[in-house]
Amino acid sequence: MIPKEKALKLIAIYTHICRLYNEELKYLSLRYTNNNEPKFTDQEIMTVYIFVVQQEQRFSVKQIYDFANHYLRSWFPALPSYQAFNNRLNRLSEAFKTVAAHSFDTYLPADCNVDVSLVDSFPIITCSGKRKGKVATEITNKGYCSTKSLYYYGLKLHALAFSTPNKIPFPEGIVLTPASENDLNVFKQEWGNISNRTFYGDKIYIDSKFFEDLALNFNSFMLTPVKAVKGQSEVIKQRNKAADDLFSKAVSKVRQPIESLFNWLIAKTDIQRASKVRSTKGLLVHVFGKIAAAFIYLIF
Repeated sequence: MIPKEKALKLIAIYTHICRLYNEELKYLSLRYTNNNEPKFTDQEIMTVYIFVVQQEQRFSVKQIYDFANHYLRSWFPALPSYQAFNNRLNRLSEAFKTVAAHSFDTYLPADCNVDVSLVDSFPIITCSGKRKGKVATEITNKGYCSTKSLYYYGLKLHALAFSTPNKIPFPEGIVLTPASENDLNVFKQEWGNISNRTFYGDKIYIDSKFFEDLALNFNSFMLTPVKAVKGQSEVIKQRNKAADDLFSKAVSKVRQPIESLFNWLIAKTDIQRASKVRSTKGLLVHVFGKIAAAFIYLIF
């Protein structure tokens, strides 16, 4: 049994997932077998996963299944064995990805500043850099996180988010890459043709030629902290120091909330730790399932 308040949340999540499933998700999980209408449906699997992550803060698949088995049996009497649950769950990464994208597209807060976007990335770690990564090697590799001064194997999650005054920013787009991928290259490929926008990023996004062209062709601008110029004389450095420091401080203050977005996402879902994942499909479910759980929370 679960409290009435949580039961209402469970019903709301299930209703939301069923509606999306009938509109779109069913085309992402088609079965061409005799078991194309299982008793325990995909809608129920997604509801269990999202509800337990969001409401109970149970993050591993085993923890999610154990909670459902002990406390949600009356709601889901056809709950299968753990192995079957895990296998079925691993087929639904694209469905979770679509649920997350639907939340971004449909529930944009009214107070978002759609003319200002913050951009940054954070690591999703499958193992430390001291070991050799053996999980999902086709989509992961070794990278370095300067914020944590850490070498690691895994993925990098890149986010573009609308600035929201006095609140954490709201995601406009999320991209997954191997850990070694350069943030600037991802920005160029994914968001380098957005018009009439002011972007705030850290020093990794400095590329004078590219952003001059972006301003000329798309009327969009990238603001970053000032980066020291190699070979610049000490006299010029000292002359410009006060202005550069003020500008860098102002830019950093505007872009800092995207760190709060990442911290909120990690606290709500433990998305950054993927050391218990054992397959590529499992890693994709870990990422997109946790994002879907976090942002469906905002809807309800």
